Amino acid sequence: MIRIGSIVWGVRDLPRAVAFWSAALGYRPLREPDVDWAILVPVAGAGPQLALKLVGSEANPSPRHHLDLYADDQEAEAARLRGLGAEDVAWDYEEGADYVVLADPDGNRFCVVAAGEAAASSS
Repeated sequence: MIRIGSIVWGVRDLPRAVAFWSAALGYRPLREPDVDWAILVPVAGAGPQLALKLVGSEANPSPRHHLDLYADDQEAEAARLRGLGAEDVAWDYEEGADYVVLADPDGNRFCVVAAGEAAASSS
């Protein structure tokens, strides 16, 4: 048996990333972060770990991997994440897209997906 233990996210500013992703996801550091590494876990309940690794390169503008964050209220969550420092990404959305593309303060892209009633009614 094998399972995903952590999702590792490259960042340029570790303290800023810890603050952003902790607030964004309701996570906390598992232990005191190192100078170049931190592991975040859910404050309550179970969920995947998010490991933050200090990197020397800028975020890839066309990443091969990204996070999809499922939201009951996509508009409210996207606004909350923008308030925490996320920024909108210029994106060519297809008609009826159920996601919004944002970037964290390091420029890493992620999507906020409508997973509430709006998503259920489109299927």
